[in-house]
This record gives sequence, C-alpha cells and structure tokens, in this order.
Amino acid sequence: MKRPDEVKLEFTREWIRKAEADFKTASLLVRAGDDHLFQTAFHGQQSAEKYIKAFLVWHQVEFPKTHDIAKLLSLAAEVVSDLPEILAEAKTLTPFGVDYRYPGDYPEVTTGDAEAALVLATRVRDQIRGRLPEQALD
Repeated sequence: MKRPDEVKLEFTREWIRKAEADFKTASLLVRAGDDHLFQTAFHGQQSAEKYIKAFLVWHQVEFPKTHDIAKLLSLAAEVVSDLPEILAEAKTLTPFGVDYRYPGDYPEVTTGDAEAALVLATRVRDQIRGRLPEQALD
C-alpha cells in the first residue's frame, strides 16, 4: 500500500503532466495560424486550470469539478493568500474553457485573444511551478 505522501505526489504529477500537455498544445497552435485561434485559447485555459488544480492537490485543498479559474484561485488563497491577486487576469480565461466551446452569442476568438490566453497560461504555469517542489514537476 502506498503512503499518503506518495499518493499526493503521484496525483500532483498527473495534473502537472496534463497541464503541461495543454500548455504545449496551445504553444504549438498559436503559431499554426488563424484556423486554430479558439483551440489555442481553449488549451491555454485548460493548462491554467490544471496547473491550479495541481497546486491544490499538492496542498490537499479540496476543489469541486469546475472550470472556473476565479473559484479555483479563491481556494488557492487558503495556501498563498495573494495568489488570486497575482493571477487575477487569469480568470478571463474561464469562458474559453466553457462558453466558447459551444455555438452561441460569443464573438469569434481573435489572434489577440489567442495570444493573450497563452500569455496568461504562461503566467499561471510559471507561478504554480515556482511554488511546487521539483519532485512534483518530474
């Protein structure tokens, strides 16, 4: 039977791997042109969301099934009180993970939107990776 700290480490690593896969996908798609703007923004949102969830798992903060980055950041404040302030802009990614996925009243994703999503995903990635132990990032 695995020790609780081993389980926590493995689960955190799983979230990191998924977050990193979405980050790499967004990074590739942003260079692929206008046919992939929504997908770039979507994977940027997914990366940010999963990185925050990895942080919450590491610190054993329970979270609901949600794509709401503001909600996840508010939970992260239990560990680092100013993290929601540091990453406040990242909450603008939430619609790309939810609302933009379906046809509706949302405008088309622009090149600027896609590039901004990747910048925000990078900011979240850097902040979270900098706050986790190296062993969790393997």
